[in-house]
Amino acid sequence: MMEVSGLMFEDIIPRIEEAVGHSRKWAENGWVMGFGPKNAPVNSLKEAEALPVSFVYREDAVNFWRQIRLMGNDAADSGEQAIEALKSGNSDAAEKALYLASYIERPYENYTSEWKSLYETVKEKMVECA
Repeated sequence: MMEVSGLMFEDIIPRIEEAVGHSRKWAENGWVMGFGPKNAPVNSLKEAEALPVSFVYREDAVNFWRQIRLMGNDAADSGEQAIEALKSGNSDAAEKALYLASYIERPYENYTSEWKSLYETVKEKMVECA
């Protein structure tokens, strides 16, 4: 376990906190997403739930955006673990938590890449300390 001063990472903690907030709102804020053969735009969970029941791909859209909400919350939870680890000086645990958040984010990297960037930043700082 690599222990370092929390001060070394104090500049990155606000960035992780911001990413936690963004991840918790992935489904709410959404991004451009099309459903069905005509790629009908349904760009958030709210839009999906507002679709008429007769919309053929409504269930697919709602399920997709609910899954995005779950994944965003999982990534945010990992981010919160990273913050706690950094505050306690455990950069190894923080690195693992940020790796998990970036892994969760990977299928959506065309829409978000905050966790990947944060993970790489922490890895670089750890190398500098070694």
